Amino acid sequence: MEHVDVLIAGAGFSGLVLAERCAAHGLKTVVIEKRHHIGGNAFDRTDSNGVLYHAYGPHYFRTNSRRVREYLSRFTEWQHVTYRIQSWTHGRYWSFPVNLTTWEQLTGRQGSEADFAQWLEQSRIPCPNPTNSEEFILSVAGPEFYERFFHGYTRKQWGREPRDLDASVCARIPIRTSRDDRYLREDFQALPAHGYTRMFERLIDASPNLRLLLDTDFMDARRHFHATHTIYSGPIDAYFGFRHGRLPWRSLRFETESLTSADLIAANRSHISGHTDFWQPALQVNYPNDFDFTRIVEIKHATAQQTPHTNLVREFPLADAPDREPYYPIPAPDTKALYAQYKALAASEPSVSFCGRLATYQYYNMDQVTGMALHEFDRLTSPTGPFAGLVTVP
Repeated sequence: MEHVDVLIAGAGFSGLVLAERCAAHGLKTVVIEKRHHIGGNAFDRTDSNGVLYHAYGPHYFRTNSRRVREYLSRFTEWQHVTYRIQSWTHGRYWSFPVNLTTWEQLTGRQGSEADFAQWLEQSRIPCPNPTNSEEFILSVAGPEFYERFFHGYTRKQWGREPRDLDASVCARIPIRTSRDDRYLREDFQALPAHGYTRMFERLIDASPNLRLLLDTDFMDARRHFHATHTIYSGPIDAYFGFRHGRLPWRSLRFETESLTSADLIAANRSHISGHTDFWQPALQVNYPNDFDFTRIVEIKHATAQQTPHTNLVREFPLADAPDREPYYPIPAPDTKALYAQYKALAASEPSVSFCGRLATYQYYNMDQVTGMALHEFDRLTSPTGPFAGLVTVP
């Protein structure tokens, strides 16, 4: 067996950040990735028309963490973005997340923040301590907005009724009485100027101690490499051979459509998007009700590529299956109980770090995963960590 200091499963955010940190500090590091590419679900590429797009759905980077921003800025320049989305339902586009403009669209009259706040107070169904997503939205937005924007979308996305999901699922989406229609509120909102894949390539190239193996199964690789420490970012239930049963995930199917300038002109979309270079009026359009897909993303709104062509990605939620990629852990009481059993098993593996969404069965944004990886490196190299005294200063 070949000895390495660190063996890492997964070449997404958590795996590659930890790999770069370990390798940059003199540790012999090997990264195993089962897919044919780096970047995990943040992988992006160009289509036949040269339009950059996110292959596994939109990845909107944002953060309030100075440490995360400064770390990633070593490997990329940034295209600053204000992410804006809309919702298509009842035969029209709506401003979303719900804000004063959305309320004016609903009521057909102009109003002030005070008017909207008063309407919300009269419409909402009070619930001091919401225990699920239905209770949460009804308590802050009332039944009209719940049925129009949240009920159908949530049911499609998760395959469960909102009442069967934690309140945190819908609590992620703000309700605003102002005209603030920004999707996100973090101070720093941007995309890597040349794409996530290029950022990851530069991260990998930063250290000669980092070895990457694509199209490689981690469990097979463990029979070839003997590691002082292992970092695992795959599904935690798979690591333990599904000992307590399979954790449920939501999977996705992506339908990609590349459109030339001639396609856009023929479709006469300019009256919708306001511009001949786009197909839809916003970066993302949600479809909460009468469609099998949940959203269409036209990432060119955010990348600011100078091209007359564009690209659409439709996102279709799927039930979990052994041959499908796990995308979203399902936040519900039964899934938390099952994960707790795997978390207890993980605690008995002192030479293994479980990092990232899949390994912790938790929904994290990209900056949170990056921060988790940086924190884990600090722990590994602390005076009581497995690499205490072994790392070098780059």
